[in-house]
Amino acid sequence: MVNSIPLSFHRESAPQVIFQGNGCVRMVILNRPRKLNSLNYEMVSQMVEKIRDYENDDTVKLIILKANGKAFCAGGDVTSNIVSMIAGHWSYGASFYRKQLTLDYLLATCKKPLVSIINGIVMGGGSGISMNSPYRIVTENTVFAMPEAAIGLFPDVGASYFLSKLPGHLGEYIGLTGTRLNGSAMLACGLATQFVPSKDLEYLEKALVTSANTQGAPQLLDVILSYSQTPPIQPAAHDLIARVKVINKCFSGGTVEDILASLQKESECVAEQGGWINEAIARLKSASPTSLKIFLRSVREGRGQSLEQCLSREYIVFCNIIRRTLTNDYYEGSRSMLFDKDKRPEWEPAGLEQVKEDVVDAFFKASFDGEVASFRLPWRPSIHSTRPKDSHLLSAL
Repeated sequence: MVNSIPLSFHRESAPQVIFQGNGCVRMVILNRPRKLNSLNYEMVSQMVEKIRDYENDDTVKLIILKANGKAFCAGGDVTSNIVSMIAGHWSYGASFYRKQLTLDYLLATCKKPLVSIINGIVMGGGSGISMNSPYRIVTENTVFAMPEAAIGLFPDVGASYFLSKLPGHLGEYIGLTGTRLNGSAMLACGLATQFVPSKDLEYLEKALVTSANTQGAPQLLDVILSYSQTPPIQPAAHDLIARVKVINKCFSGGTVEDILASLQKESECVAEQGGWINEAIARLKSASPTSLKIFLRSVREGRGQSLEQCLSREYIVFCNIIRRTLTNDYYEGSRSMLFDKDKRPEWEPAGLEQVKEDVVDAFFKASFDGEVASFRLPWRPSIHSTRPKDSHLLSAL
């Protein structure tokens, strides 16, 4: 059971999302900085409505998505989501998730040019609204991660799509370990498209607005490239490139158990790389075994699927998790990591070998009925692929 969870929250008076218009440009600004811009139902609903409005407005030529504060978006508001389900019904969480996936899909398939300026922390739900943008700009302040397995969930909101399209087996590494990547590493592996120093973002935005308002077809890429730089060499980015061959060797394993065993063997053989390998081992051992197996299945199915298929599959898995008929790990992980903060979740089952394949299979089957099961994404034209054709890491594979 989840203990010590407050059942009320203070309503925030300031707009949680700011929508600004400037000629042919619309700004969507996340404005919940004290909560690291975590997404709640109200924010997501407002954004869905506005994006649809902008698409149908012939005067809009450009949408810029950004955030106030030190975080772009740290994810969905897990605490309020858990509280609503504990106090009410699991279908409350499903309703929020349907709306969130709809927003992710609308942004990914947006009919108008979309630029995501990711200056600060971007995790979970923040990745869902930004990682499928055609222009994904990062800075020296950007920190990316998908740490959901640490709280008994799994990397979702389209992660089985955009992580599966990364070179080699980087998607498995990032999603299973929840490792953090800085802006340099994101650019190197293809999660980001350009690197712009944070001090230049204001000038970039002004240049984008000018281009959109003065040209029939704004030259967005030319403008962005004029402010883009090669990121400074940083240990995290350099290490990621150095890790690629070992990552591909270890994370190509058929099961999570195989991956863990391969990492343990590699750690014994390659002492100089033991630091990051040991960290990966520790993260795998501390995460929910059930979540790890769900994500490995999910990301590998995602390699051969469209974004629509990935989001629909992730919705089914998420609903099976929050129903608590197959696992209680999401509630237990949230209790341990977010509410009681003892950081000692009691996973059930506690070991990888105890998570049987037939149980994993059950998470991918829609065994619930009614309105909750009728989730359908809106019809959209086919979209671009996010597979990073120009990733710096491709040459290392």
